[in-house]
Amino acid sequence: MIYTHYDYLDLAPGASVARIEAAYAQVLQRFHFGRTEAGQDLSGLVRMIHAAYRVLSDPDARRAYDDELAREAALADEELKSDLDALASRPSRHAQDVPAPLRLVVNQLAA
Repeated sequence: MIYTHYDYLDLAPGASVARIEAAYAQVLQRFHFGRTEAGQDLSGLVRMIHAAYRVLSDPDARRAYDDELAREAALADEELKSDLDALASRPSRHAQDVPAPLRLVVNQLAA
């Protein structure tokens, strides 16, 4: 699964600057500032949280990041549409489209 900076801060895109600040503090507090918890090293996750905050708190970096997310979403939508169109162009199968060898065996068993 691919996470966005919004996911790391538990925010919806379009969140206000004040909400970003509050979410950053809240998420860091939740992860105890990277301390090991139950044998897990959380430092990598905390680094991602810091990186997310740096991008989302800078208006220019956030705009560029949002533009990149929009481009990636458009590409994914295009790919999905192409795949669905390819599926739709294949002839559909029906329950009565039983292969001939199977039909022969079934007919023999029924007789």
